[in-house]
Amino acid sequence: MLMRRESLEDVEAVSRLRAYVAEKGLKPGARLPAERELTDQLGMTRNTLRKALESLEREGAIWRHVGKGTFISAQSDAPEPTGALLGGNLLNRISQQITPFRMMRARFTIEPALAKEAAINASSGAIGNMMAAIERMRAATSWQAYEIQDDNFHRAIAEASDNLLLLTLFDQLNQVRRAVAWGNVTRQSVKPPADHSSFLEHEGIAAAIGARDPRAAYEAMSNHLHSVSKRLFGGG
Repeated sequence: MLMRRESLEDVEAVSRLRAYVAEKGLKPGARLPAERELTDQLGMTRNTLRKALESLEREGAIWRHVGKGTFISAQSDAPEPTGALLGGNLLNRISQQITPFRMMRARFTIEPALAKEAAINASSGAIGNMMAAIERMRAATSWQAYEIQDDNFHRAIAEASDNLLLLTLFDQLNQVRRAVAWGNVTRQSVKPPADHSSFLEHEGIAAAIGARDPRAAYEAMSNHLHSVSKRLFGGG
């Protein structure tokens, strides 16, 4: 039986916030950005963010000081809850041993299947999240802003699968992807050009999911990843 939507959204929000802390390498004593900035970066409402913050506060992972902000707790050795993402030591070992090419092969294995599941299970709200991320990508004024929304788009697809186990697997995959050393990627512009191929590719994926076409969604995601691979490595 699937979890109730509200409960699943709360778990997803906590998972996303925890992944953000890991990605930024925030150490005990570090202050989190303001709520407005976090909602923009994480692609969630302020109400959802506050629930996630409350959950991490109950775990002892963060603490709040009225008037000063929210800080990472010094209790970093506290046990992670069931379903937590990869611990730091394991993440470091995997990211040091896996090559960017094998990282892409892992994405080829998992993400088209997630798109297929999303086409079967996505709610109208989940599809709306994908479209919002696409709009923010097109409006991005820097590559960094674009990449944040690109990350949000791909995670929205994992969320749309409506399967907490698949979402957790995606989060772990994405956590490793962020940690893998990709080298210096040369950018020819300060932001994605209007004809950046990923724009249409993302729209094609979202359209297939919105049309409830699992095969088309699978193929659209696979084609997108081949395009990304070609840009990175010069081949499919």
